[in-house]
Amino acid sequence: MQFIDLHKQQERIRTGVHRRIQTVMDHGKYIMGPEVQELEKTLAEFVGIKHCVGCSSGTDALLMTLMAWEVGPGDAVFTTPFTFISTAEVIQLLGATPVFVDIDEKTFNIDPVKLEKVVKNTIDAGELNHKAVITVDLFGLPADYPSIETIAKKYNLLVLEDAAQSFGASIGMRKTGSFGDAAATSFFPAKPLGCYGDGGAIFTDNDDLAEKLHSIRIHGKGSHKYDNIRVGINGRLDTLQAAILLEKFSIFPEEVDLRNNVAGLYNEKLHNKVQSPFVPDGYTSVWAIYSILTDSEKHRTEIQERLKGKNIPTAIYYPLPLHLQTAFMGLGFQEGDFPISEDISQRIFSLPMHPYLDKADIKTITELIF
Repeated sequence: MQFIDLHKQQERIRTGVHRRIQTVMDHGKYIMGPEVQELEKTLAEFVGIKHCVGCSSGTDALLMTLMAWEVGPGDAVFTTPFTFISTAEVIQLLGATPVFVDIDEKTFNIDPVKLEKVVKNTIDAGELNHKAVITVDLFGLPADYPSIETIAKKYNLLVLEDAAQSFGASIGMRKTGSFGDAAATSFFPAKPLGCYGDGGAIFTDNDDLAEKLHSIRIHGKGSHKYDNIRVGINGRLDTLQAAILLEKFSIFPEEVDLRNNVAGLYNEKLHNKVQSPFVPDGYTSVWAIYSILTDSEKHRTEIQERLKGKNIPTAIYYPLPLHLQTAFMGLGFQEGDFPISEDISQRIFSLPMHPYLDKADIKTITELIF
């Protein structure tokens, strides 16, 4: 059994992928070829946003946006400690300060009530300029944007939606990628919409921001290759990856439905066994990862060992919150500062999740959880 089974998906689209790749081979425009522009147009229309800017990874999507906003030393960027390092890494790379905010105990996303409190405290301290907040749509579930956008407007904060795990999810009629001032997503192979390498994209309705992002992703390019009007990065999305993503996107909406079917079966069979994921009314998750909570770290270990004995893979996202990791020791945080993130990290683990997980596999998995 696979934790994420990309082979079954590939069987469905193999012919189309080969055809797309052959088209790229024939025209030979391997860098910024026509498939990149086609993908950007397709995804922008899907999200319902004016601009999609393809780039080299989800991490670079975050980095490029902060660069365009001129985030730097002296700036505070608020985010969650319960996520992958890239979310906070890009803040520190630019010399800004990650200011962590604990998570909601049900959704595992950044807690808006705590966010406002931390923003107020930062303003009162007067040491940092409150600049932006990077939300994270953890495991495929959108953060509480109605509340977050209200807080951001109140305190003049830019909002960058980290939709690396949530592309295809929604709140009401709004899809992820459309929240905040800009959104970043990842096309890492394991993501709901993933390529066969690294890739990412940025979404925004802001024309000026989109123009800056187009420049930043090609070394700060101006009117031509050797007219560099700002410092940028080599952040381009490869044409071959764009071609693969276009073919994958042809079945993506169906796969989102299939993921929700799998999650529904999990929820049904795990009822009263463990704490299954919570999805607020009006929200749709894309189920990038299906994570459950056990009673204790010991209980988690027991279940994982039981599943391992039947060759069923599991994973822990995330075993150590960012504020306790060596890379962020200089921020002065310590154990106990973010108790919900710390507690969840000791009890959470993830089960196999992909669109092609069948009922028999789900039955086998859930019967071993008690």
